[in-house]
Amino acid sequence: MKYKDIYQKPELVKAVAEALHRTTTKNWTLMEVCGGQTHSIVKYGLDALLPPQITLLHGPGCPVCVTPVEKIDRAIALAKDHNVILCSFGDMLRVPGTKGDLLAARSEGADVRVVYSPLDAVKIAENNLQREVVFFAVGFETTAPANALAILQAYRRELLNFSLLVSHVMVPPVLQALLKEPDCKVQGILAAGHVCTVMGTRMYEPLAERYQVPIVVTGFEPVDILYGVQMCVRQLEEGRHEVENAYPRVVKEDGNLHARYMVQQVFETEQRVWRGIGALPGSGLGIRKEYAAFDAEKRFCLQEIHSEECPDCISGLILQGRASPVDCPVYKIQCTPDHPLGAPMVSSEGVCAAYYQYGRGAK
Repeated sequence: MKYKDIYQKPELVKAVAEALHRTTTKNWTLMEVCGGQTHSIVKYGLDALLPPQITLLHGPGCPVCVTPVEKIDRAIALAKDHNVILCSFGDMLRVPGTKGDLLAARSEGADVRVVYSPLDAVKIAENNLQREVVFFAVGFETTAPANALAILQAYRRELLNFSLLVSHVMVPPVLQALLKEPDCKVQGILAAGHVCTVMGTRMYEPLAERYQVPIVVTGFEPVDILYGVQMCVRQLEEGRHEVENAYPRVVKEDGNLHARYMVQQVFETEQRVWRGIGALPGSGLGIRKEYAAFDAEKRFCLQEIHSEECPDCISGLILQGRASPVDCPVYKIQCTPDHPLGAPMVSSEGVCAAYYQYGRGAK
């Protein structure tokens, strides 16, 4: 905790902010990709410390927020209609589907359990051999290694009652989808440090070169974020477009090779639907055919469940940086943490939840 506190010191925040003001001479629009970074920016008011020439857009970096509504409906169907033990991280329980959420399903008698690791779900399967156990595997590249390990452990223990409902997505494809739009305003990107802890920094090099945008890997504390902004702006001011690492105490160029190997062993890239954005080719991770026995969607024939998103929710525009929560006509009115219309209002990394929690926007 003491080490973390260094990166929250007011005097260091002030020093980096002042250096950023000296660096900035032109108007620049940056996008932070990670919802954790968004919450820090809003919580600490970091956007108010930036030079007026800098605009920050919030990107699609909340894994809960981009999980499509049909995945939520499939998870609810598993819990209610197939009598499985559905295991999930707690942040998925209140994400709205078209017929309620997992918390409501549990209140109606479904066996929905909160776990802190997919290996907890493997243990539950081992202790309940007469029941089917499904882990709801959601996340970016960050959580993929642990979910791959869960499948490998279940395979080695011959736990045929264990499977995953997978909704893994990857960052580079969605950034490419945003950057290639002709009206894209993003001139620089703050990349998520935890994703790069696993995958390294090289995966962003083709994007930086192709779209001529600087990409800076950034941490989550106030000093980390402001330092990342400063590095990004310095590149823009100098006419450079490189991948730089502002989080070297955690992120290495090649990432975690062992974790990456496990992901490649169990998963393969596939098309994935993103909530509010749509289907993006090669943007998801699906279970390889060698481990298809652990794919809950195939085991329980869930592919026939298709759902439409709430038409009043503009989360798709918000996740693409094309709108802010305060632009939403139902923000803080019909859509609140107690009655969310979309995932960004209830996720711990959701931008709507951050704006609501820290008092941004109209009542």
